[in-house]
Amino acid sequence: MKLRGYIFSRSFMGERAPQHVQNIVIKDFCRNNSFEYLLSVSEYKMKNSYLILKDLLKKLKSIDGIVMYSLFQLPESLKERNKILNNILKKNKVVCFAVEKIKVVKKKDLAKVNILWKIKQSLKQN
Repeated sequence: MKLRGYIFSRSFMGERAPQHVQNIVIKDFCRNNSFEYLLSVSEYKMKNSYLILKDLLKKLKSIDGIVMYSLFQLPESLKERNKILNNILKKNKVVCFAVEKIKVVKKKDLAKVNILWKIKQSLKQN
């Protein structure tokens, strides 16, 4: 399974990881799951920018999916997050999150992602 990496050049949900560290984590995740890792694309640093991710979604034909460093790099908006994830699933592709060791293959997997988001948001508020 060929997966394109997706990393950030900005902080997300109060966290930050250097790009080279994000790539190391993604490569390790792919190796441990017998996935073929394709070089990562890096999102723009502008706050709330998902232009690179949206462009990547248009280019999914030649790969099997995306592997992101963390699920918390997705938009904080539930509506926007689900729109992106559903778009990937509609194309019969997979999205993985290396830090959390999560693979989203079916719609039912979205519930786990959204529960983790709610937990993270409540911790962030407290």
